[in-house]
Amino acid sequence: MNFYESLGFLVLGSRLRRLSETFLADVNKIYAAHQLKFDASWFPVFYILSKQKQVSIRYIADELAISHSAVSQLVSNLQEKGLLKTTASAEDGRKKVVTFTVKGQKLQQQIEPVWKALTRAMEDLAKEGSHSKHFLKAVGEMEEGLANQSLFSRVEAQLK
Repeated sequence: MNFYESLGFLVLGSRLRRLSETFLADVNKIYAAHQLKFDASWFPVFYILSKQKQVSIRYIADELAISHSAVSQLVSNLQEKGLLKTTASAEDGRKKVVTFTVKGQKLQQQIEPVWKALTRAMEDLAKEGSHSKHFLKAVGEMEEGLANQSLFSRVEAQLK
């Protein structure tokens, strides 16, 4: 048993971070190996736009459950790279909508096969272990539990 396994839930966050960093590094290596100038951190915005074509920054923030400010920064970064553009909404001029530029649309089409291959590879990986096939369900249950009661309040209750 390795160090992390021996500590159980005490190091769950560290193990999840390590797993995430390993996963994202490999995904970025895949993009680079296929000469795709794409970063894994852009995926959520690209995916949403690949399905919706035009969305508000607020919509993206709500879908990803992150701050409007974080989405705004990411969208600005992608605008600087010439991949996205923002325009005033036709319905409400105060609201900005985000769309792909021609360059962004072309990149999205190039990475689509990578996403499909990645999905298949991850599904295969999940089938390798007797418990890993339930990983996403377990993560979802943990997320739901934390939405109902934060880890902070759970620990505080244990310390009383």
